[in-house]
Amino acid sequence: MSFEPIEDNVNEISRKIVDSAYQVHTTLGPGLLESVYQKCLVVELQERNLSVKSEVIVPIQYKHHSIDSNLRIDLLVEDTVIVELKSVEQMLPVFESQVLTYLKITGKRLGLLINFDVPLIKNGIKRIIL
Repeated sequence: MSFEPIEDNVNEISRKIVDSAYQVHTTLGPGLLESVYQKCLVVELQERNLSVKSEVIVPIQYKHHSIDSNLRIDLLVEDTVIVELKSVEQMLPVFESQVLTYLKITGKRLGLLINFDVPLIKNGIKRIIL
């Protein structure tokens, strides 16, 4: 685990992601499928000139073996920030664990867990640092 501060450019990317999520949520509101929010968030991020990859396969290495997995990161922004999207009534601790595991496996430092099924999007965003 690193105790180095998150770099300013990574924090700026994170800010743009949060702003984009706010725009999507303000426009659409809660209650839609996660896949709808994901597609709209990609549009918002691209309009902010950010590189975005969707459904990125998470490679698993176990004891020097490559393991096929169905693990996918919802969004990877600027090859730096992992974004896991939800549209659920209640957030579960396992969702945060999922992001932490993705950070560990990929060597990334910052993840955002965003739940769109909330009245105020600020209550649906959790910043996760490894």
